[in-house]
Amino acid sequence: MTLSNVLSRAQCGVDAPLVRVETHISNGLPAFSIVGLPATAVRESKDRVRSAIINSHFEWQEKRLTVNLSPADLPKDGGRFDLPIALGILVASGQVPEPALAGMEFIGELSLSGALRPIAGTVGAAIAASRAQRSLVVPALSAASAVLVPDAKILPVTRLLELTAHLNGTQPIQPATTQDHHFATNYADLADVRGQPVAKRALEIAAAGGHNLLFCGPPGTGKTMLASRLPGILPPLLQSELLQLMTIRSALDPLLSPENCWQRPFRAPHHSASAKALVGGGSDPRPGEISLAHCGVLFLDELPEFPRAVLDVLREPMESGNITLSRVYRQVSYPARFQLVAAMNPCPCGFDGDPQHTCRCTPDQIQRYRQRLSGPLLDRIDLLLNLPRIPTSLLTRRAASEEGSAPVRARVAAARARQLDRAGVINSQLNQRQLEADCALAGADQKLLEQATDELGLSMRAYHRILKVSRSIADLAANPQIDRSHLIEAMGYRQLNLEQIGL
Repeated sequence: MTLSNVLSRAQCGVDAPLVRVETHISNGLPAFSIVGLPATAVRESKDRVRSAIINSHFEWQEKRLTVNLSPADLPKDGGRFDLPIALGILVASGQVPEPALAGMEFIGELSLSGALRPIAGTVGAAIAASRAQRSLVVPALSAASAVLVPDAKILPVTRLLELTAHLNGTQPIQPATTQDHHFATNYADLADVRGQPVAKRALEIAAAGGHNLLFCGPPGTGKTMLASRLPGILPPLLQSELLQLMTIRSALDPLLSPENCWQRPFRAPHHSASAKALVGGGSDPRPGEISLAHCGVLFLDELPEFPRAVLDVLREPMESGNITLSRVYRQVSYPARFQLVAAMNPCPCGFDGDPQHTCRCTPDQIQRYRQRLSGPLLDRIDLLLNLPRIPTSLLTRRAASEEGSAPVRARVAAARARQLDRAGVINSQLNQRQLEADCALAGADQKLLEQATDELGLSMRAYHRILKVSRSIADLAANPQIDRSHLIEAMGYRQLNLEQIGL
């Protein structure tokens, strides 16, 4: 046997396309070439593979070795192809039987001693291998997250010699097993926030329907504290959501541990972050903050301090829940179904409208400050809330008098269950047809909303978002229909701040 074919997986965003590692050994001057659009790290695997084979006590072929990574037009990078290349050489040279590789895929980086090192992207590869009904051989240190993929058969391997013993039938490797894990979550409790009942109500509505939220108020009114409590009142992650989070983080972390993905993410990038830091990018596109916040919360503090061009890149993923990064050789898509929570001051000094402090800003300064936020971005925010300063008497009272996260989370979970039973998605993700079916208003209420929309100069998107918020308020009240009280409350969350933020 001078020709072998070993199956592997590349990494392309969260996807793992199949790669066939074809190896041919022929007579001629000793040479080792790898073709098929390999990156530098893949071309350097020649030296790692040669040393790993020799140090694993196998015979190295001093002949002409040609390795083809098919398909040739798919870019390949990283050290994930070391293991399949080494196996291809061993099979082509007759040192490992080819039938033993049937129904198996291989990924892993080799050290010079033949030990396997962890690699990124094992969860995506495990999902793809499971769909193809094949076993996946991975480095043992990367198996902890891959084994959680449903119906996946994961073989953890520590050394090349251990794998060849399994393939030769002398020392079988047992598939990795997993048990039902229930890792503890560590969310900040809502009871820590004193006062602000209207803001807490808005936070509960936002959690129930997955709505975007903007807090506007002077410094020290609890904007950041409230935002950080949102993940703690969201329902626990579903198994599908956990798998999506692990797939995204596995693309960055070779040593991903499941307990690090067990609670909903809360990402809070600094206002100096670039557009690429938010949406992802690079010559080898990697996920950005919006993808790392998938199924969780993206918190942007001091919102007007972000460059306007940076904020505007959020507009498309806020609607689609997905981000596509296009480069010369590849196009990569990452999920980005995040919940945006933002905070801002009413003016540069922060005290515009504060009864206890005098604002030092001129009208022009305030106008320029507010105009840093584009209308289309604000149009995508469902609830806009003005936070007043909290009296000292409320700040000093005991936390026991405040409602904690647990009862709020129970109400939110019940409301979301109603939404999923009715439409299959939460209210913020309703399409046009579902919106017409689930958010129908009585005749007088419909006329009231249309009149308010015309008088306030709201867009059709804002009109639909008011309907969705109304539906969430009705779901929290376990009401199958949207009443006028629900509609008026939803309109209040939007109308209250239109003048405050300069719209």
